[in-house]
Amino acid sequence: MIVLKATQEKVLVALQAVAGIVERRHTLPILANVLIRKNGSQVELTTSDLEIQVRTMAELDGDSGSFATTVGARKLIDILRSMPADQTVSLSANQNKLTLQGGKSRFTLQTLPSDDFPLVQEAADFGPMFSVPQKTLKLLINQVHFAMAVHDIRYYLNGILFVAEGKSLTLVATDGHRLALAQATLDVEIPKQEVILPRKTVLELQRLLKDEDTAIEMRFAGNQAKFVFSGMEFVSKLVEGKFPDYNRVIPKNHKNAVTLGRAPLLASLQRAAILTSEKFKGVRVNIEPGTLRIASSNAEQEEAKEELEIDYNGDAIEIGFNVTYLIDALTNMSQEMVKIELQDTNSSALITVPEQAGFKYVVMPMRI
Repeated sequence: MIVLKATQEKVLVALQAVAGIVERRHTLPILANVLIRKNGSQVELTTSDLEIQVRTMAELDGDSGSFATTVGARKLIDILRSMPADQTVSLSANQNKLTLQGGKSRFTLQTLPSDDFPLVQEAADFGPMFSVPQKTLKLLINQVHFAMAVHDIRYYLNGILFVAEGKSLTLVATDGHRLALAQATLDVEIPKQEVILPRKTVLELQRLLKDEDTAIEMRFAGNQAKFVFSGMEFVSKLVEGKFPDYNRVIPKNHKNAVTLGRAPLLASLQRAAILTSEKFKGVRVNIEPGTLRIASSNAEQEEAKEELEIDYNGDAIEIGFNVTYLIDALTNMSQEMVKIELQDTNSSALITVPEQAGFKYVVMPMRI
């Protein structure tokens, strides 16, 4: 009994779209599986980790019957990857087994009942739908994701704040030492909605979003977010908690500013970082009219010194930074020029991009 038939490539692409959230080891064995539901030629693939659920529709040939089963997602992907892309593969389900055939290869996999698959209960009270092009959201996430905290006890920092209000969508991430903010314009005015998306959801969206103008539709509820794009539906739990007041953190009216090339500054910082110690990633930045100097040293008394010519007539300032925080921001930008605003040795620096008004990056100084 042949249930599905398609090229290896078609089946693999559909599976890979939903398999990013699947954990190999799970307390519930069925969460390592993908739920495959067939209804006529429409095939629906669903995965879940109880907090995130990803679903995609695929057009695959086969008989006209309908069926539902769950099978190990990673195993199925590994088998398909090992086959030629243009090879026709068939899947057939019988009792508690799924058989995959391609050419002279045949694999029989254990299945678990589809009725046992724990689907995420969708919220009943989603707010208004709004959308932006996929590439816009991908760019916003790329510009802030690196500033999210990792395993912070202040769990609301392990994610990104999404604020949709009026005609703007703002994404903010902070780990308490630095903050990144990026903004885009929406097509329609919407009432204010504010949610914190978990880190895993953010990274999965970053992986799935395409660099294209097709829209991603977003809706938020009290404890859930829903995204629809590219034939996919993505539902995620939200992080509860109060995100810090990011407007208070962003410096206003710093009196010293310098605009310089992003690539030369990044290259100098990367070289200086080589001689910082693993535990202490500090670099000293000296700025004075005409010159920006970067210096680092380590416990072995090795040191690096870099110098850049700049167009600057402000105060002479010496300030220390965690070099990783500066490199992260500059690596995730594509613009040619960056603007750095400083006040004094003890105040946070503000990094902006002249070509993009909606981006701000704040980094706290460190004692060196």
